[in-house]
Amino acid sequence: MNRLTKLRFDALAGYCRQPRAILAGEELEWYEAAGERMLGFVLRDRSDGDFTGMVLAPDERLRYRWIDSTTEWFQAPADARRALEAKLREIEPRLEQARLQGDSKKAAVDFFNVRVKADRLHPAFVALKDSEGYSPARGIIEPMMRWHEDLDGNFIEQFQTTGFDARIFELYLFATFVEAGCAIGKDSPVPDFTCTSLFGSFAVEATTVNPSLDAKGEVIAPPVIESDTDLNRFQRQYMPIKFAGPLIAKLRKQYWKNEEVKGKPLLIAIEDFHAPGSMTYSRAGLPIYLYGNDHIPKYDADGTLRIEVVPVKEHVWGSKVVPSGFFNLPEAENISAVLFTNAGTISKFNRMGLLAGFGSKNVELVREGYAMTLDPNATEPTAFSKRVNDADYEETWVESVDVFHNPRALHPFDPKMLPGATHHRSLPDGQVESMGPRWCPLWSTTAVVVKGDYLSPPAVH
Repeated sequence: MNRLTKLRFDALAGYCRQPRAILAGEELEWYEAAGERMLGFVLRDRSDGDFTGMVLAPDERLRYRWIDSTTEWFQAPADARRALEAKLREIEPRLEQARLQGDSKKAAVDFFNVRVKADRLHPAFVALKDSEGYSPARGIIEPMMRWHEDLDGNFIEQFQTTGFDARIFELYLFATFVEAGCAIGKDSPVPDFTCTSLFGSFAVEATTVNPSLDAKGEVIAPPVIESDTDLNRFQRQYMPIKFAGPLIAKLRKQYWKNEEVKGKPLLIAIEDFHAPGSMTYSRAGLPIYLYGNDHIPKYDADGTLRIEVVPVKEHVWGSKVVPSGFFNLPEAENISAVLFTNAGTISKFNRMGLLAGFGSKNVELVREGYAMTLDPNATEPTAFSKRVNDADYEETWVESVDVFHNPRALHPFDPKMLPGATHHRSLPDGQVESMGPRWCPLWSTTAVVVKGDYLSPPAVH
């Protein structure tokens, strides 16, 4: 029996947790045996504080599920650990029979079994499927996909073709909610996620910002940014309009009327994929659009930074005009918050896969970018460069997640349901209060090295 990190255990089996189990017990230690053909963990009962051990193994669809537990509860975790090891040894000779659940005739899901013609495959999917440099990402996605239920019937096709970015984003959200200790229900196509945690339940609908198309369906090139003035207009006019499209489309769906959503906080999760690398500089436009306020940094004579709140009526780009203030729209009170990240990408899966021990040992990852500066008088982010392979490198799924709370929400979202994210609230005077971890990357790129050769260019975030 060998110790596992929580990250490794979650990557293999975290998806099997059920709400009642999370409410009843706290996992303390995680283990593997027989080359990860069995997993185990020590559990503390929340009500009376005693301990036991649980055993998981892959079922017919290769999903890790409960198959047995120690026969008694113990007063000390060390006793439960010893009983767990004994139970693993007892099961191993009959594992092939013990792991069968008998409740599914479906085959194991395989995202990487190509289902379309080669000329339709998304280049990022091809890299993920075939490249040694992205083997850590492939390794961490494979056990996750065993739990995928394709209720729409098109997930795998889209994952392999034009919907790759959106589907990677959904997998990212799945991993993030599991890391947060949520049990995820998926009995119907709507909503995308229903999550239950120790602090309550919430629902999530995911969407993405996509390239603009002309009347012929051809991609319209994004604006060229050559100066600070160009960037200012892009962030304050163009991007709010781009964010408005998918957010308003989700609002019109009225998901709050769905039985799975009624009475729960409802979040819209959004990520920007409208142009290569655009997520590295588009974030600033979202809070302006959501709250209908711009925030201009100014320094007083003594050098003290203050933020001037400037109300925004509308956003204009060419012939397009969109009113600002998504949270002020009719029926927007049914949206509890908007979750944004620029980290739901193949690079994130590559880094997390490497940290969890997946993929080729020849792969090295170097992450560079900018993080939030802690100095309250600073307006510029802090540059960083880190080698993901280093022993002291740490990262979580929720890192770089922003939750913008709706001040008019009928069902407010409790920040305790998504710890580790940065939570933003608009105050009565229009200022925004932000609460989150001290380490908060704003954007980054990840260079991949295989046997000394860089894969170029580095992948974003």
